[in-house]
Amino acid sequence: MEDAAKTYEAHHDIEVDRRRLEEIPERELRAMRGKAKIVVGGPPCQPWSTGGLRRGDEDDRDGFTAMFRALDLIKPEAFIIENVAGLGRGKTRPYFLGLLHALGDGLGYEVEARILNAADYGVPQQRQRMFIVGLREGQIKFPNPTHGPGHSTAWRTAGEVLTDEPAGVPNPSIVTYAKNPDLRPSPFDGLLFNGGGRPINLDAPARTILASAGGNKTPFIDTLGVVPEYHATLWDAGQVKPREGYRKAIRVGLVPGARRITVAESAALQTFPQGMEFEGRRSSQYTQVGNAVPPKLATAVGKAVRAALLATASR
Repeated sequence: MEDAAKTYEAHHDIEVDRRRLEEIPERELRAMRGKAKIVVGGPPCQPWSTGGLRRGDEDDRDGFTAMFRALDLIKPEAFIIENVAGLGRGKTRPYFLGLLHALGDGLGYEVEARILNAADYGVPQQRQRMFIVGLREGQIKFPNPTHGPGHSTAWRTAGEVLTDEPAGVPNPSIVTYAKNPDLRPSPFDGLLFNGGGRPINLDAPARTILASAGGNKTPFIDTLGVVPEYHATLWDAGQVKPREGYRKAIRVGLVPGARRITVAESAALQTFPQGMEFEGRRSSQYTQVGNAVPPKLATAVGKAVRAALLATASR
């Protein structure tokens, strides 16, 4: 993705290779052997996401074959692969288990896989992702959670990085009441408003920031406290007169005080540095933010792999 490459170059003293991984000749990958000690990658998640068709390796966007090829030719001391938690669940689990076997017995790595929640590492967002780590020697010790239940530090809330006033360029996408609301026990669940962007509970970590944000799928902030009150009205009406009362309680038009979060606020929920700028159109910027591994989580995993490599080198 050109915009993502430009963003990376703008913040690092490096030129990004625009070629797809499978387009890089074998000789170039072999030339990296001994130079690239760690290979890190996040193959496209769409083939494995529970939010899609989950066509797995039958999907043209499956990038694990190219990743496997690169590891086989470069032979790094370690690798980190990140993907959606759904990779190891349900109908795609057999492929996942086969992948672990191929990386381990096939390529000769000690492989460990674990689903980590970004909220457990200081990210104000509930975001579960699969991490597969391989080492030529030694064994990875995944980082221990630092936040949340059972720890001295509570989960960071969305309200710690978001306020009623927008940060950055405001998002013009409106928020209206849904014609056919889907009511759930929590006012922050279900679909009471247009689009897939739900209200953010500022007293808890935000939901997973999606790459599809930008329009009506962008989460929103309820600056006037309308969401809990509207939810309570629908809930009470449905309890008294399940059909007639519920339908009469449904509202129409714009939701007062509701605003979609900005790119800068999405980035804050991902723990990108304050003021970081993203290249491209607004939709591309949201995509870059939503596709990313939260920096705080990436740092925790990276440090764990580095510690494992240093421990092996010191033997």
